[in-house]
Amino acid sequence: MKRAIKSFVLRAGRVSRRQQLALDEWLPEYQLPEPGQLWNLSTLFGREADVIVEIGFGMGASLVSMAEKEPLLSFVGIEVHRAGIGSMVAALHDQEISNVRVAPYDAVEVFETCIPDDTLAGVQIFFPDPWPKKRHQKRRLIQTDFISKLVKKIKVGGYIHCATDWEDYAMHMHDVLSKLPSLANQHKEGGFIPRPESRPLTKFEQRGNRLGHGVWDLMYTRT
Repeated sequence: MKRAIKSFVLRAGRVSRRQQLALDEWLPEYQLPEPGQLWNLSTLFGREADVIVEIGFGMGASLVSMAEKEPLLSFVGIEVHRAGIGSMVAALHDQEISNVRVAPYDAVEVFETCIPDDTLAGVQIFFPDPWPKKRHQKRRLIQTDFISKLVKKIKVGGYIHCATDWEDYAMHMHDVLSKLPSLANQHKEGGFIPRPESRPLTKFEQRGNRLGHGVWDLMYTRT
């Protein structure tokens, strides 16, 4: 059996005491069921609401900020690194934010087995690992096969929003997304959009802006 290429590598990073407490005590309150069965998102959130999925939320600061500002939306955060999961869950607990659920699983498996077709209002992929070395670029998350499967999970009129600070990856993203006939670029000339207000400006990005680094945003809607 051919081994699937992962878009991430699990490294043994340091987990702080606070993060470990969140993983041990509070994660069960937010954690979604393991992959292998379709999720009923309305039941899992306990309400009917538009659902936004963020793939790779890092330490979770942006997702927490968005969830706090948009209480009428439901958010699913996908992340595999324990420190980031613990950090976000601690913030959700401290700020008593109830409209976020956590999927500590491989995003490819989640989209293949858990999310029903035509259910999501949007998918966000912010600053995924760029895998800059040419021999590693097959690991990039944004690939035609995965995005084709992902788009089927988005409702007509829903969106996919990607952002990266690697120009080469930005052009790769643009190439992949533009070739899918079910997606329409929201930039009127078919290019990159300015950062929308809905995407919080991270500390990392602020530092990059001061150093003159570029950031490229792409927004496509399902037609």
